[in-house]
Amino acid sequence: MTTTFESLNAGDTIDGPEFAVSRESIRLFCDASLDYNPLHLDDDYMKGDFGKTNFGGIIMHGMNNFGLISRTITDWAYPLGAILRRLETRWVKPVRPGDTIRPTGIVKSKQVTEKSRWVLIDVMVCNQGGEKVATGEAMVEFPITA
Repeated sequence: MTTTFESLNAGDTIDGPEFAVSRESIRLFCDASLDYNPLHLDDDYMKGDFGKTNFGGIIMHGMNNFGLISRTITDWAYPLGAILRRLETRWVKPVRPGDTIRPTGIVKSKQVTEKSRWVLIDVMVCNQGGEKVATGEAMVEFPITA
């Protein structure tokens, strides 16, 4: 069954791929983003406290969650002729090596304007325990074609 703008309903889900977080995947993201913050690489540095927070070890880049959500929405939207126009995320909980995370989306609403059709999607990333590690909102455009 092909999904169309017309067939979408609030509550429809979009499932993304599982992602196994490892020291290697964190290092590869450091290389890709050029962000070598010791939060992501240095176990000794991460033994310390950061204000009221102690992470207890290295953590994955929050932007890696953003990338996984973006991939999920784009992989869903593009074959439908739709375009990801906006994505906002918040990091809720740290992700560590050994975690397995999965992005998902839930259609929140649809809107038709004079020039286009829009879908608002609640997005999140959950870990293997079902805990939310990132949340946010995406806006997808289904252009009106003549």
